[in-house]
Amino acid sequence: MRFASDLWRILRNDKGALIGGIIVAIYCIVAIIGPWIVQVGNDQDPNNAYLPPSLTHPLGTDALGEGVLSQIIVGARPIMIVGVLAAAIQVAVGVIVGLVSGYVGGVVDGVIMRITDVFLTIPGLPLVIVIASVIHTSNPVVLALVLSITAWAGLARAIRSQALSLRSSDFVEAARLQGVPLRNMIGRQLLPNVGPYVAIHFLLGITGAIYAEVGLFLLGIAPISGTNWGIMINLAMSQGALYTTDSAFYLFSPMAAIVILQVAFVFFSRALDSVFNPRLRVQ
Repeated sequence: MRFASDLWRILRNDKGALIGGIIVAIYCIVAIIGPWIVQVGNDQDPNNAYLPPSLTHPLGTDALGEGVLSQIIVGARPIMIVGVLAAAIQVAVGVIVGLVSGYVGGVVDGVIMRITDVFLTIPGLPLVIVIASVIHTSNPVVLALVLSITAWAGLARAIRSQALSLRSSDFVEAARLQGVPLRNMIGRQLLPNVGPYVAIHFLLGITGAIYAEVGLFLLGIAPISGTNWGIMINLAMSQGALYTTDSAFYLFSPMAAIVILQVAFVFFSRALDSVFNPRLRVQ
């Protein structure tokens, strides 16, 4: 309850963070209920191709006369699912690796950190592109795993540094003397103390995963199936959106949806940062 009250107080004082939180909440609601209340593929009419915005189609239509807004709404769910899954995988792997490495130390720490260093030096995006082109799937779980293949390493190193500092603290020493098992030591003693950093990293991890996912669909590496924002941009580009104004709204609408979501996440993460770091709070 203390966390919720602090967050609400900060959101009231920081209008940017409040707006960001509202936008994130709206996107989440749209992703959850959007495909249930909006259907795509039912109102296609080539005679209405590339219509400008109107009351019937607020964001215009695509090459088949399908409303762009309905595609934005339906396409939010697959994009958000992969983004959240990828961020969750990054956080889970990074936290476990970092806490175990920092707390156990010794040879275990040395081996884990050398492996982590290897993943840090691998160019993440080219590796993701290569793997995605080989497996060629749009399965959200598989895509999330691919997008997370190197993204956990930076978090693992940061968590390890915090675990090293916590290892010599009084409460950890007391728990060790009481014979607390490693699993409980990590889960109950160390994890709560790195929670704030993990929460912020999770939010920002969603933004990075969404950008990478959209890029895979834009490049045609992930197969085009269903509707999502990356596929919309891909189709708009393939239909000559860079050379004609007819498909401008079809191209820029999903791009705008992505940018707005990313900015909202950044602003909302500022509120979380202020909750966990009182010196950053807006007075």
